Amino acid sequence: MPRGDGTGPYGQGPGTGRGMGRGAGAGRGRMGGDRPGAGPSGNCVCPSCGTKVSHGIGVPCYNLECPKCGAKMTRE
Repeated sequence: MPRGDGTGPYGQGPGTGRGMGRGAGAGRGRMGGDRPGAGPSGNCVCPSCGTKVSHGIGVPCYNLECPKCGAKMTRE
């Protein structure tokens, strides 16, 4: 801060560092809500018929088959 105004030697002003704001996906955990590893809560949904099944801990939705039509489930 050679000039004493908080800009530093390269002209970056205060507040330009990491962690100053919340980007996309803020508050949804480390990876987001609909990706593999998104956490224990939520539902698995069938892309074909729309049937919803509660998501089980340690069981990825893509390993489950829809109880109605047999298609692979996805995370909601």
